Amino acid sequence: MKNILIYQIDSFTSEKFKGNPAGVVLNADGLSDETMQLIARELNNSETAFIFSPADSQSDYTVRYFTPSTEVPSCGHATIAAIYAKAIEDHLESCVLRINTQIGILPIEIEKTDNDYLITMTQGTFTLSPEFDDNTAQKLIAALNLTASDLEESCPIQIASTGHSKVMIGIKSRKILNELQPDMSALTRLSHEIGCNGYFVFTFDSDHQDVLTYGRMFAPAIGIAEDPVTGNANGPLGGYLVQNKLASYKDDYFEFNGRQGEKINRLGTVNVKVLVNNGKPEQVKIKGSAVAIFKTNMLL
Repeated sequence: MKNILIYQIDSFTSEKFKGNPAGVVLNADGLSDETMQLIARELNNSETAFIFSPADSQSDYTVRYFTPSTEVPSCGHATIAAIYAKAIEDHLESCVLRINTQIGILPIEIEKTDNDYLITMTQGTFTLSPEFDDNTAQKLIAALNLTASDLEESCPIQIASTGHSKVMIGIKSRKILNELQPDMSALTRLSHEIGCNGYFVFTFDSDHQDVLTYGRMFAPAIGIAEDPVTGNANGPLGGYLVQNKLASYKDDYFEFNGRQGEKINRLGTVNVKVLVNNGKPEQVKIKGSAVAIFKTNMLL
């Protein structure tokens, strides 16, 4: 019988039962794809991260990510959770680790402060697809149960990615955001058509000086009706805002805080940093706190 060491971590928050919960399997060596998928389904978080010994000298760990229904190439909050759990378990000091993922080797910064940790993830290369044609945009708006008048006119509807793509949809108000009731079946069908599983609806309607955006993220095609706080949405949002000239910044550096999870009472905050080169996003980082909820052994 094999003991599988598991943490559950709430990411992008320092308050238990807020932010985005992720499972973390610290000793995944030897687990099959089928077993990992079953563990992710059993834990039933939006993602579970599986940490393996390094495959080569270029990285410290290999990390894979599973939703309850499928493997995904990258995950922001589960990366924060995985490295936070590693830092706790191994009593790490401030350092930089390199993790091998399906989108490449990514540096992850651990900052130890006041006997706790802040984690910064350098995400994958930023890409931005062309704006959707009117027909597809109309189907997307209808699937989200939005109207054209709800949309923020300055925000094109596009797919942005730092490794795991999301559709960016800007709307006018937080009230509309929190009242959204998407048609999950329609979003699932549309995902197959556009080749993107996540829909990030955001607004600049914020009553906090240090919070630029509020958002919600839906990905029913991969088993996630609503993700509480999404690193792989808020990070690409930073690149999207820069490339579309929707953000003010100076010295080729843009930083903001995105808040998510208000509607479902799992509020969390993602700090996003974008390095800019000739008006284009060159590097995207996300930073967050985390808190451990439980540690246990699963018997296999």
